[in-house]
Amino acid sequence: MPRRSQPLRIAIDTGGTFTDCVWVDRGRLHMLKVFSTPADPSQAIVEALRKIAHEDELILLHGTTVGTNTLLERKGARTALVTTAGFEDAIEIGRQARPKLYDFFFDRVEPLVPADLRFGFEERTTGDGEILSSPSGEKLEQLASQVAARNPQAIAISLLFSFANPGNELAIAEALKPLGLPLSISHQILPEFREYERTSTVVVNAYLQPVMQHYLENLNQRTLDLHGLGVAQRFSAAKGISDLTGALAHEGPQRIIRPRIFVMQSSGGITSLAAAAREPVRTVLSGPAGGVVGAAVSARSSGFIRIIAFDMGGTSTDVSLVEGAISTASDAQIAGLPVSVPMLDIHTVGAGGGSLARFDAGGVLRVGPESAGADPGPICYGRGTQPTVTDANLILGRLQPSRFLGGDFTLDLDRTRRLTKEWLKQQGSPLSLEKFSAGVIRVVNAVMEKAIRVVSIERGRDPREFALVAFGGAGGLHACALAEALSIPNVVVPAFPGALSALGILVSDVVKDYSRTVLWRVSSKVPVTELNREFSSLEHHAAEDLRREGWEGKAHYTRSVDIRYRGQGYELTIPLSKTPLADFQQEHKRRYGYTHPNREVELVTLRLRAVVKSPQPEITRAHVGTGALARPGRAKLGSIATLKAPVLFGSRKLQTKIYSRDELRPGRKYPGPAIITEYSATTVIPPGSRFHIDRAANLIVTIR
Repeated sequence: MPRRSQPLRIAIDTGGTFTDCVWVDRGRLHMLKVFSTPADPSQAIVEALRKIAHEDELILLHGTTVGTNTLLERKGARTALVTTAGFEDAIEIGRQARPKLYDFFFDRVEPLVPADLRFGFEERTTGDGEILSSPSGEKLEQLASQVAARNPQAIAISLLFSFANPGNELAIAEALKPLGLPLSISHQILPEFREYERTSTVVVNAYLQPVMQHYLENLNQRTLDLHGLGVAQRFSAAKGISDLTGALAHEGPQRIIRPRIFVMQSSGGITSLAAAAREPVRTVLSGPAGGVVGAAVSARSSGFIRIIAFDMGGTSTDVSLVEGAISTASDAQIAGLPVSVPMLDIHTVGAGGGSLARFDAGGVLRVGPESAGADPGPICYGRGTQPTVTDANLILGRLQPSRFLGGDFTLDLDRTRRLTKEWLKQQGSPLSLEKFSAGVIRVVNAVMEKAIRVVSIERGRDPREFALVAFGGAGGLHACALAEALSIPNVVVPAFPGALSALGILVSDVVKDYSRTVLWRVSSKVPVTELNREFSSLEHHAAEDLRREGWEGKAHYTRSVDIRYRGQGYELTIPLSKTPLADFQQEHKRRYGYTHPNREVELVTLRLRAVVKSPQPEITRAHVGTGALARPGRAKLGSIATLKAPVLFGSRKLQTKIYSRDELRPGRKYPGPAIITEYSATTVIPPGSRFHIDRAANLIVTIR
């Protein structure tokens, strides 16, 4: 077989239950799903790469949950914090906002850095950047000795007003460099005001650095070893990712060693391996970000611009609202900790196919947020013992046992019914299997409906004006019921619903975000000269970073400004135009219903996004088949004209047609009820709805 003229680009998204792979080979889009290996996600990735036969240069685009899981499980590095004297407890004091307004006994989130690892340093910089007190050499030596004595694994440095003048932070960083530990420096990671959020973000970065660096180095070595040709030995002397990346860049554009690995960021773009290891805080929503990008691209190909992305996987559900351009936010919380780097505006709830059902102390049925995950998984996978959402869907007939993963994995219906019945008996529940399973579906749907309301109705958007784009392995099972509940007229199920996050990663551009707090007060005229000077400085910084990391292609810059009325405690991010103040008034009116035209305005933070377009795969047609796991000679799954099965819809059990998606005729309209099976997902169409495959190979469901 002849070699490809271009490198083979493979996008891999690691999830709680499955690791999804998507790639384009000679114009055809392929997909593969393998079970995740939570103890070491790189094992599943290597297993997937082994199944994808390739001899050409390889580019691996990776969406990872390592950062998120590390925070959730509190398994990060032992981190030290160096801050301005008197501000050591800022990360513990936090804000006035209470997680539960009337609960005086709630469990607060413990800071990642304990008190004995926080070091206050006598220095001071004013809000306008004047250094009032500089660190002396003797005090810097004392600080280094004190930090070393506590044996940290990483160090975060966050000084007061360092965004206005980083001089003191640089001096401290230089003094601590001989310790040989990863350093996270606030003016480099987040040069913005609000000490609590900035310090929290820098601490999270330091907390994740050793874990992420170890994981990425391990993944890099495994892929090098897998590819063979002695490539791994060539860089056996490399001390880390930075050394390896430099060696790769030194080879030049024609001689870069294969394979190359890039990482998806929470902001919706890819970055280099070295950048991800240096600033892992930017990857904590890596996988979900790929899903939003993939949903927007897929929906746009079918003419839907305003969408609600609905990603239901094995452990959680992510929802995001997209109005044309994908929006980012800088005020997210991950595991109860503020993280203020730009990331896509995604709302997550603990509801997925693997979410466990239980009865609380009052006998009320609950679902999640605990999950069976990949190990042991749902009962029907053969190892789990407690019923999950997936088991409930199987009992109700919404999942077909022989059609899971295109028939390569058979769900164990008998085991599911038997163990669920035993579990219900142990719980003392009088419910039948069908009533219990229907209750599980109603409960989990209520949780997900609330999540969709958060990103739409609670933000002034009418969900009836949007299309619901359903993906993830379990998204199609629940999307139509949610659309009915919220009066959403159309559901879009993309061509690769179970691996859309990976597809989004595959088509994502290189993205780098920069910011700087300025706090300029203006009345009626924007300081154009000062704005241009500051943005030019940010663009110069971006160009240097892109050049140093070896990115080719022209960078496109997007400027925006955080603006607020003087005295407000929050800002609106406004794309920079010739009339930013008028745009701010208009957006404030739309968002909150009022404006103060005569009130003084503050330009708070300047933001720059640098984008380098990635090569887009040339797909001649959507290939919705069984992927690389298909077994040669396997019998067809059945004729769409004859196959039917009893499925419970509400309180009615209806004989329902079972369709194989790749046999549906494009353009032809089909009536519900129906079950549509494919390699990566199953879609449930309720009675009264209609569906068809459009020219973009998307499944469009019109809700009754």
